[in-house]
Amino acid sequence: MKKHNFSAGPSILPQSVFEKASQAVLDLDGMGLSILEISHRSKEFISIMERARALALELAGLTDKGYKALFLQGGASLQFYASALNLLQHKGAYIDTGTWAHKALTEAQFVGDIEVIASSKDNGYRNIPTTYNIPKDADYLHITTNNTIYGTEYFKYPETNIPLIADMSSDIFSKEMPFEKFALIYAGAQKNIGCAGTTLVIIREDILGKVERKIPTHLNYQIHIKNESMANTPPTFGVYTSLLTMEWIKEQGGIKAIEKKNIQKASALYQEIDRNSLFKGYATPEDRSRMNVVFNLTDESLSERFNNLCNEANISGIKGHRSIGGYRASIYNAMPLESVEVLIEVMKHFEKTA
Repeated sequence: MKKHNFSAGPSILPQSVFEKASQAVLDLDGMGLSILEISHRSKEFISIMERARALALELAGLTDKGYKALFLQGGASLQFYASALNLLQHKGAYIDTGTWAHKALTEAQFVGDIEVIASSKDNGYRNIPTTYNIPKDADYLHITTNNTIYGTEYFKYPETNIPLIADMSSDIFSKEMPFEKFALIYAGAQKNIGCAGTTLVIIREDILGKVERKIPTHLNYQIHIKNESMANTPPTFGVYTSLLTMEWIKEQGGIKAIEKKNIQKASALYQEIDRNSLFKGYATPEDRSRMNVVFNLTDESLSERFNNLCNEANISGIKGHRSIGGYRASIYNAMPLESVEVLIEVMKHFEKTA
């Protein structure tokens, strides 16, 4: 039975990745051993880690540009704190565009002073702020490039002379981006680049080593770089799945080709939301996310009817986040256009029969 998985994460992955990862659980590359049991110090896994780190830089266009790629644990949530520990000396600047952006600045407050230079909270996080002043004395500016709960996304990035850092958990490698603008990027793998359990961190090495505080070993980026992501036992399966997923992205024609497909999917779904009298979009149109399409019914009393139609069509994971309700269709890289078309047909049928 074909399921159309619109879950916000952990989320859909390419079918080929599921198949290769499943085989590796039984037998990795004919070794007679599972990816779950091989030593992380074995030459086989060291090769996996090296290839994954190199491919992340290649996809971002950052090879030989002073950046290092790491695969760490603790999710993007741990990087809220770790990034501040490693970079915040005097003050950190933050733009608050949603729940995860707010959690990032909240964690940074445990480290030192922060300044929220812009926020869309008063507008229900429906837009990306465009008016703000970046303090010259800040150590860095932090943004969250895509907001999974409210369905907004950056398409133009702040211009600044201070290090720009970003949580890219839900739109990394989904579109061409000026990655070289960023001094630090981090992203939980479980949306576009792998399964839950590992986090990709890409960092320009020259921004490190400037804070005076002592940093705990496993939150210290310099230690992770020195140990090539293996200061402790890494999440071997998560790293392997990320490697497979990034290889799939490359096989599709790279990020440029992936972006073209993502635009097609998002445009089709937003067009139906705007056309259909029973739905309304949540985010400001110019800031609408291509990854997380958030929408509501114009008449909430019809929710049971729409939910039943989705269930009958084998549509899964479309319920909105508990904080705002409504609906959210997460259409990450691996989501096929066919699944989006199924949802659109359900929406059309719903309008005709409601």
